[in-house]
Order: sequence, then C-alpha cells, then structure tokens
Amino acid sequence: MRINKVKNSLGRTFNAFVAPFILAASGEVLYGGQAVINGVMMRGEKNWAVAVRKEDGSIAIKTEPLKQAVYTHPFFKLPFVRGVVILIEALHLGVGALLWSASERGRDNDIELSKRGITITLAISLTFSISLFFGVPLLISYAVQHAFGLSSLGANLVDGVVRAALLFGYLGVIRLMPDVKIMWGYHGAEHKSIHNHEAHLPLEVINARTFSRIHPRCGTTFMVLVVLVSVVVFSAIGRPSIAVVALSRIVLVPVIAGIAYEILRFGANHRDNILLSKILLPTRVAQLLTTSEPSDEQLEVAIAALKEVVPVVAVVPDRNVAILDEPVLVTA
Repeated sequence: MRINKVKNSLGRTFNAFVAPFILAASGEVLYGGQAVINGVMMRGEKNWAVAVRKEDGSIAIKTEPLKQAVYTHPFFKLPFVRGVVILIEALHLGVGALLWSASERGRDNDIELSKRGITITLAISLTFSISLFFGVPLLISYAVQHAFGLSSLGANLVDGVVRAALLFGYLGVIRLMPDVKIMWGYHGAEHKSIHNHEAHLPLEVINARTFSRIHPRCGTTFMVLVVLVSVVVFSAIGRPSIAVVALSRIVLVPVIAGIAYEILRFGANHRDNILLSKILLPTRVAQLLTTSEPSDEQLEVAIAALKEVVPVVAVVPDRNVAILDEPVLVTA
C-alpha cells in the first residue's frame, strides 16, 4: 500500500509537468530548477543538485557535475537549439531528480523502490500525458472539423483551444491533491529563492520570503507558450491525413520548443514592458495554479539546493561545495 502511495505521488509529480528549469545561453548564468517529491532540484552552470526534506526534519542533498556535451558545448546554447535542450534536461536531470527524491521518500517509510517499478510508473505517466494533451485534442478537432466543415485553420484553432483547456483544467484539478499541494509549495520556494539570488541578496529565508512566487522563466510559462506556438506551427502544415498530423505532433516538438523558449527569454528580458506583460498574462495565471506560498521549511530546502550550484564565493564564502555521490544529511 505504501509503495503504491509513493509511486502514485511520483506519477502525479511527473504528470504535473514539474517545472522544467531554464538556463542561460550566454553571459550571466540563469539558475533554475523544479519541484520534486518533498524537495527542489536546482541546475547551475557546472553542476545540479537536489535537496529533499526528510521525515526527521533534516535535509538530504545530492549534487552531480554536468559533464555531458549537451550542457557544455556552445552549439547547444545557440538560439532555438537551447529550447530543445530544455526538453532534454527535463527528461534527463528532471527525471533523475524525481527518482532520487522518490527513493528518499521510500527510505523514510522503510520501502525499497526498484528502478524497474519507478521506470514503469514514469512510462505510464508519460504515455498518459501525451495521450491527454496531444491525442485527445487532435481527435476532438477532427470530429468538429468534419461535423461543421471547418477549414484547416479553424480545426487547428479548435485543437489549440482544447489543449489549453485540458492543460488549465488538469492543473486546477490536481492542485486539489494533498501531495501536489505540497509540491506546488516547493515550486513557489524554488522561484522565491531564485528571485533572492538574482536580487544579489544573501540566500536566507528572511530574504527569500519577501519575493514573488511567480517567475518569468518558469517552466510553466514555457509549457503554456509551447501550447500557443503549436497552434501557429500546426496551422502552417494544414490538415493532411490524421496519421500525418499525429506524426507532426511528435516530429515538430523540437521546433515548437525552440520557438517557445526564445519567446520566453524575450519576455523575461523585457518583463517591465506593459504590452508584453499583458500578452503573457496567461502564463502568469498558469503559474498561480502550479505554485503556492511556501513555508519557511520549504524555503530552507530550496535555498539548500541553490547554494550547491551557485559559486561559493558569491553566496557562501566560508563553505566548500563538494560533488557528492551519496546524500548528506543537514540538520534543519
């Protein structure tokens, strides 16, 4: 029973599109992360870290270096290419952080989770997400097109509207689940701690608490932009056979992600522009659904993860950050 509870929590977290983190392509490093089970994952320039709150009140932390070419080679930081990297990171680092946080939760309950069981859970969750947010809108749009004789543009608009409605509805429903409520608190803590760092203030709960839980580079914003951009891109290819259209929904994902990310970057860099702010209003509304005001304890976890990836001299000059293969318990 408890194993199923942990697996269900992992599946919901994955399905909730735990915020994919955003990185800079050049210049100043932009830190970001995502919520995991009872914790936060942060990604820096050289390494990534995940911190989770244990049931005894301590914080378990794990960090690993970023050595793969996709994180280090200049090619992957080029405009439009870097948007695809976000998807790769969400699957690589995001899933890795989720697996580790799930294992830590299992240990707290004296449960040993098998990698095979967790992999199956994530595979089912991914299949469900693809079916719900790509398959269902496609089928509905084709049915409406044939019933009312809509043009290709009209059908693609129906597809986009249905996908957006499903997305916002889904986020609203899962927000009611207890474990997702906790996760949204950690998502808010992630944003507040990053705001804290970007304001060049010491990374402390008292400082982080004062910032907004909404952040312009949030993965939720990226997700909403992907939905909006997909309407335009899919409209450009028309409505050939349903098999071709279904295939395009997969093949064109990198193109859509690349465009959506550049819009996200532009919006984040011009966040004070009133017109642009109004255009991007739906993305902030979505963040209200995927974040909650965090507790001080959740902020502590987010800050602990962020300190592991921020250069030591910039935030914690008296501490050496170690690259760990095993978690370290930090007393809260």
